[in-house]
Amino acid sequence: MSDRIYNVLFLCTGNTARSILAEGILRKDGAGRFHAFSAGSQPKGVVNPYALKTLEAYDYPTDGFRSKSWDEFAGPGAPQMDFVFTVCDSAAGEACPIWPGQPMTAHWGIEDPAGVEGSDMEKQKAFNLAFRYMKTRISLLLATPIGRLDRLTLSSRLREIGGSEGASQSDKAQA
Repeated sequence: MSDRIYNVLFLCTGNTARSILAEGILRKDGAGRFHAFSAGSQPKGVVNPYALKTLEAYDYPTDGFRSKSWDEFAGPGAPQMDFVFTVCDSAAGEACPIWPGQPMTAHWGIEDPAGVEGSDMEKQKAFNLAFRYMKTRISLLLATPIGRLDRLTLSSRLREIGGSEGASQSDKAQA
């Protein structure tokens, strides 16, 4: 078994909700096998409080999160990514930076819980659902024998994971 630790970057436009949830889940569940990062194409500069509240409610660490630009991961001195996953449809459609090392990429779109309007309970319900969908995707990633698959098979598997329950509408249209 390989002792290799993989770097994973989760991308969204604002880097306030879905990408933060994904980073938090993989940080804990993939500890020792993965380093998790998140960023946005147009970061809002603040993490959505419901994202932090949701992570905390499911006993995931909430320290150190900040909304940051994907430029931090495309320049010299940045960790070389093995995987880059877009988790929102708008980020998936944007021209991404050239990632050093040619990481594997896939779209894991989930509807934006931060876009839900209504009561605090309705907003929290949306974040809990997004958390559940992202946790499922990350669990599937963790169960994937990455080191034993060729690049084409692994790429196909990553795309399948993105189409699992909770895929955003544009993902369903492409299927």
